[in-house]
Amino acid sequence: MANDMLPPDPDFPLLHTRNYEVRAFRKDDNTLILRGAVKDSKPAGLYVPDDTEPLVIHHMIVDLTITFPALEITDAKVVFEAHPHTTCTAITDHYTKLVGLSIARGFTHRVRELFGGPRGCTHTTALLQAMAPVAVQCFWSMQVMKAQETGSSPRPPVTTEERQRMMKMNLNTCHVWAEDGVNMARINAGEPLEPPLQIVRRFRELGKDPGDWVSQLRPSDE
Repeated sequence: MANDMLPPDPDFPLLHTRNYEVRAFRKDDNTLILRGAVKDSKPAGLYVPDDTEPLVIHHMIVDLTITFPALEITDAKVVFEAHPHTTCTAITDHYTKLVGLSIARGFTHRVRELFGGPRGCTHTTALLQAMAPVAVQCFWSMQVMKAQETGSSPRPPVTTEERQRMMKMNLNTCHVWAEDGVNMARINAGEPLEPPLQIVRRFRELGKDPGDWVSQLRPSDE
C-alpha cells in the first residue's frame, strides 16, 4: 500500500491499517479550527471473503474551536462515521467536556482523566492526544499568515524576555526543549535559534539566503 509517510511495505500479509490526519485552519486572528480523524481498516477479503474493498472498522472525527493565542477550547464536536457497535455513539456528547480546557500544557493529563478507559472512546481519546501538538505548532503559522495579509513582518524583533515567554509552552516537552538544553540556553543568552533544517534546505534549493530567516529570529533589547 502506497503511503508517503512510511517506507515500502514488507513482503508479508497485511493485517491492519490505522491512519491519523490532523489539520488546522485559521478562522480569524483569534480563532483556530482544529480537525482530526482516525481511521482503522482491515485489508480487502480478510474479514469478508471475496470482498475487494478494505473494511473500515473505526472512523472518528473531532472538530475543535480554539482561541488564539490562549489555546483554550471553546467548542468541541465528535462524530463517529464508522464504529463496530450500536452503542459506540452513546459517548460522543461526553466530549463536550473538552470546552474550557487549554490544549497546551497539561492537556494530555486532563484528557486521560476525563475520557480514559470506560469514560470515553479509546480511539477518540488517542486522536485528541495526537491533535494537541498541532495547535501549538500553529503559533508561527498564524503569525505568518497574518503577515502575508497585511504585508508586515511575520515576527518583528522581540526582547529576550518576550522570547522566553513565547517559548515557555515548549519547555520540557522533549529533549530538544529541556530547561537545561541548548535551545533554552540560546534563548536565555539572547541568541537566535537555528532555523529549521527544512527551511535551510528549501531556501538553498530556491537560491535564497537562509540568513533571511535567521534575521527574523534575532532578538532586540532596544
